[in-house]
Amino acid sequence: MSKHGRILVAMSGGVDSSVAAVMLHEQGYEVIGLTMKTWDYASSGGSSKETGCCSLDSINDARTLAVNYGFPHYILDIRDEFGDYVIDNFVDEYLAGRTPNPCVLCNTHIKWEALLKRANKLDCEFIATGHYANIRQQDNGRYVISKGKDENKDQSYVLWGVSQENLSRTKFPLGSFAKSEIRQMALDMGQEELAKKSESYEICFVPDNDYRAFLKHKVEDLEDRVAGGNFILSNGMVVGQHKGYPFYTIGQRKGLGIAFGEPMFVTQILPESNTVVLGRAEELERKEAMVRNINLVKYASIEEPMNDVITKIRYKDAGMLSTIVQEKDKMRVVFDHHVSAIAPGQSAVFYEGNDLLGGGFLV
Repeated sequence: MSKHGRILVAMSGGVDSSVAAVMLHEQGYEVIGLTMKTWDYASSGGSSKETGCCSLDSINDARTLAVNYGFPHYILDIRDEFGDYVIDNFVDEYLAGRTPNPCVLCNTHIKWEALLKRANKLDCEFIATGHYANIRQQDNGRYVISKGKDENKDQSYVLWGVSQENLSRTKFPLGSFAKSEIRQMALDMGQEELAKKSESYEICFVPDNDYRAFLKHKVEDLEDRVAGGNFILSNGMVVGQHKGYPFYTIGQRKGLGIAFGEPMFVTQILPESNTVVLGRAEELERKEAMVRNINLVKYASIEEPMNDVITKIRYKDAGMLSTIVQEKDKMRVVFDHHVSAIAPGQSAVFYEGNDLLGGGFLV
């Protein structure tokens, strides 16, 4: 019998999840490794060699590590569920003029559900991932996610959608470590190749990080359908034609194909009329935002306006002091200072100190 019980560990083949699995194994858990096959590079229109967490090399790396340490390893094919939910949503959001957040959707609706479903079948009490975040249970019984020790690697932003029920069975072994420490652990394990593995900051199913080419591959005749729309200024003046509204994002400055003699940015996308609005940097600034599809983590509800909340509107955002006000199923965010380039579809994530209050999607 193991000292701590049986735990199912999501193993991508990368250094983080690999070290997490070995760490739990050495702590006395009965570890079972699971690698999820979420997508096919070829079906995404990729032209170069398959890379990333779903490649054959990565799957083999995860399996080899498990064999070396003497614990079982399985491969779970969830391409259908992933494609139907995450990829379809990704395409639909761009066609609706928004900027999607696929990692949040994947964690919330696909990975955790797939892990726990398999954990139940394998009699695993817990699941674990290699995310850089921490989790604890409060006196009120709620499970709270907080930022990982390594500020540069903290991944709490993409975890706001995970339910209380799923958090109750989740462990994040890497939360109290820096990335450099994890790489050193891999070296100490004799896994030099693993320790030197490069990281990917791209969306896993978008080849070469080119979302425009991905949309063209997925949506038949998209270019023909959306080409030739107008670039306009906020006063309605037409200043040129664009290649199609789905190929632009809020805050974009480069690649507009039009010169003004001063920096101009995408400030609004109007899919109904295939129009892209351009403006100066100050036209991107906002003091308020509305957030939908709220999931609260630390508290069950926020009855009164809450001050001194740090709100992040993108993954690498430092965050801005704000006041949040819950309005039924939405959250109103009033920032202490102007913020730039609020992009509908992206996540707004709320923090009380290092604790994750919750999050939702920007309207």
